[in-house]
Amino acid sequence: MLERRFASPPRFVRLAEKGRPPIALRIDGHPATALAGDTLLVALLSNGRRVRDSEFGDGARAGFCLMGACQDCWVWSEQGERLRACSTPVQPGMAVLTQPPIRLWPLTPDLKERLEQSVQAQR
Repeated sequence: MLERRFASPPRFVRLAEKGRPPIALRIDGHPATALAGDTLLVALLSNGRRVRDSEFGDGARAGFCLMGACQDCWVWSEQGERLRACSTPVQPGMAVLTQPPIRLWPLTPDLKERLEQSVQAQR
């Protein structure tokens, strides 16, 4: 699924503030870049089309309220910490996952089925 994320054009295209220093991070194990001052939401959508897939089977998520009040932009650190992509600033070397880390957030049968359906629908 991640290869698909980076193969399609990004949802966000930067039009201004291009002179800020670049920051390297990893998204689902793949190298990505953001600019100093970007939130994770901007970094994710500047590198792909989605923030994550809904665990309730209703498709791709790209953020909703953009102010930390809803649950739409949750992503995870590699250690399993949940992060709000809309309000978490990118840090150098940061590594985020767009799916819950299986070792800390068990993949239930219904979630697995919905994620597989989502991947199939994208093809």
